[in-house]
Amino acid sequence: MGLLLCGCSSLRYYVQAAHGQGELILHRRAVSAVLRDPATDPALAARLARALAARRFAAQRLGLPDNRSYTGYVQLQRPYVVWNVFAAPPFSVEAVPQCFPIAGCVAYRGWFAKADALADAARLRARGDDVWIGGVPAYSTLGWFADPILSSMLRWDDDELDGTIFHELAHQLIYVKGDTAFNESFASFVQDEGLREWRQSRGLLPPDERTQAMDDGFARLVLELRARLKALYASGQDAAAMTAAKQREIAAFRVRYAAWRDQHWPHEHRYDAWVAAPINNARLLPFGLYDRWKPAFAALFERAERSWPVFYARVRALAREPKAQREAKLQALLAQNHAGAAATLRSG
Repeated sequence: MGLLLCGCSSLRYYVQAAHGQGELILHRRAVSAVLRDPATDPALAARLARALAARRFAAQRLGLPDNRSYTGYVQLQRPYVVWNVFAAPPFSVEAVPQCFPIAGCVAYRGWFAKADALADAARLRARGDDVWIGGVPAYSTLGWFADPILSSMLRWDDDELDGTIFHELAHQLIYVKGDTAFNESFASFVQDEGLREWRQSRGLLPPDERTQAMDDGFARLVLELRARLKALYASGQDAAAMTAAKQREIAAFRVRYAAWRDQHWPHEHRYDAWVAAPINNARLLPFGLYDRWKPAFAALFERAERSWPVFYARVRALAREPKAQREAKLQALLAQNHAGAAATLRSG
């Protein structure tokens, strides 16, 4: 999720961020007003009413911030609210960091206009970086403004829309400056567990585990490619040899993907286009950010006896730790989660 309200040394970036956020504020309408408007399309009204109910559930049952975020609606005239630009050196799988006073250092820079994102990408590419641009349907201002439901978010199904509201509100609740993996893993856990509880409260079955299993499997394949490239870049070969080896690794990844898909998901092709498109270091950056520590947070939730207030108190305690100690404790929780899963399999 893009985090746009941030300081930046570039005046141009600051101006576009302020202008883009101002446009959202200017065009925001209260969801309640949209629902009362007889001109509102019934399908839109139904989606917004469900989202508003999920917003109330987030505050009342999940302990997430009870404020004006996601009680407003903005109809955009574009497919995404922002475009994030990711960059990495040609022989590194680490992002070129973008550091801001509020958000800290993150792996991307977000632009409200696609043309501005393309210009930024061209600048980074000209200096030799690998670059990738990703459209973002939603983002969080970390509570600085009342984030609205955006028309770009309505392309998702109800689960994705409701879960995203939980995710973005979690960022408002707890956010560690400069630790993207912690922030996104925490918010992703709240999204998944919150969605499970939200569906249960409505008498619905749990979310589709098959879809999650495929997503997790694909992410593991991409992370394996990133690990192989990291080892290659540390090998000390000259630039020409590494460039050729980099392309061989990417080609081999495509072969592994096809074999994995055909063996496990023979009728699913949702990732085919992603794999067929050009792949570089920057395109791999988002993978792992959203789920690296998610099993650790699941273990912490169980330790808290599935109490949201207790869980949040323990997450806040982790957030106050220096990064090295925080990650050591998360790693221990990760091991506990894996051990528990293995025990469950043996007992089954």
